[in-house]
Amino acid sequence: MKKAPFFYRFMRGLVRPLLKMLYRYRIKGADNLPSEGKCILCPNHIHAFDPAFLIVSQKRQIRFMAKAELFENKLLAFLLKKLGAFPVVRGAGDGKALEQAQKILKSDEVFGIFIEGSRSKTGELLRPRAGAALMAYKTGAPVVPCCITPQKGKLKLFSKTLVTYGKPITAQELGFVEGAPSELRNASRLIMEKITEMRSGHLEELKNG
Repeated sequence: MKKAPFFYRFMRGLVRPLLKMLYRYRIKGADNLPSEGKCILCPNHIHAFDPAFLIVSQKRQIRFMAKAELFENKLLAFLLKKLGAFPVVRGAGDGKALEQAQKILKSDEVFGIFIEGSRSKTGELLRPRAGAALMAYKTGAPVVPCCITPQKGKLKLFSKTLVTYGKPITAQELGFVEGAPSELRNASRLIMEKITEMRSGHLEELKNG
């Protein structure tokens, strides 16, 4: 396993106890993320802190896309870049960002992309976007579905939060033949179905304490 950069490991160690105290998170299935090789981590998105929950639960560095507006602040841009994030112009078919994502995967790294494309304001799952499926088709990387569920629907201080990693889904299991739009939609729905299954288990677990 390639060791994450020092700054990344430093920030992970700094944030982990703080996040644990404030949001009482619990991680399940972390070993489902392969310890080496290219991989697409595909979680739902409910809060700006979502990447932090994933970063503190894995030894491997996770490279995320982040909306380009965040990089307009020089200090924040410096921090994001040091953590391995890179900008994407949402809704514009950002070819440069897609090329960067492919480069990350071809280098046998972990690429993180939110299945819904943007944050859910209600905490409910949104319609899946095709970004993760497209990357899986273009690179042959397996997709690891992941579900983040706060106890009260939205992330709140001192409430429990569950984070579960599902089993990797291979490009073959996603049903790609020619990468047609219909195949990408079906693959995206399959990934979301796995996340939905995990969420149902989360809601039951949180309900029972």
